[in-house]
This record gives sequence, C-alpha cells and structure tokens, in this order.
Amino acid sequence: MTNEFLAFAPISAADAVILDPAVAQLDEMMARVGVDGLAAAFADPGLLALVDQHAAAVRDALVDAERAIDAEALAAYARSIVFAARRAGRFVPAAGEAPTHPADWQSTDWHVLRLVAVCLLAEESGAL
Repeated sequence: MTNEFLAFAPISAADAVILDPAVAQLDEMMARVGVDGLAAAFADPGLLALVDQHAAAVRDALVDAERAIDAEALAAYARSIVFAARRAGRFVPAAGEAPTHPADWQSTDWHVLRLVAVCLLAEESGAL
C-alpha cells in the first residue's frame, strides 16, 4: 500500500484507542502546568516542599470526600480548581505558558501550584 492510500485504510474498532476522559483531562493538565512545574520542583527542594504540601492538601480533600486517588477524582479536583480560578479572574496557563524557572514558580498563584500537585499525585498513583 502506498502512502496515498493510508488515509483511506480501514480502522477496526479493535484497533481504536478509547482514552478515558479523566485521563485525557489529567494529560492536558500535565501539558499545561505539570511538566514544567514538576521539572522546576525537582530542581528546587523548597519548591518541591511547597508542591508536596499542596499534594497533601489534595490527598486529604479526596480522603475526606471518601474518594479514591484515581484519575476520575483527580480530574474532578483539577476541574474545580480551574473553574474557581477562572471565576476569580485568575490566570490559568495554557500549554506552553507555564513558568519554566523555579524562581518563577515560587511566586506563582496557589491554584497553579495546586494543579501541579494534582499532576504529581496523578503520576504517583499511576493515573497517567
């Protein structure tokens, strides 16, 4: 088969990958703030401690709500943080807009650090 026919190659349902919506949302959050935030945190012990504190707060909130620390619960938590931030007129970075230096992360808003903490928990729990 030549390349010109690849666009018309049949795709069976067995070959289709269905991405869990919660995993897709966590993946998007990782692209928005998680990759850069976690890289900065691993490079700066003080920032990592701050992200760990936020992760503990997220973990406690989910336990208090009797929710598992899984993709669905973490995605729901992240959505609530994003919606609250937007209602308050706060900036939520799009992919590629997050700070890249640890010093910039130290002064970022709490809701952005909370989203980085959600990404950390998603990685730790195997949700991503």
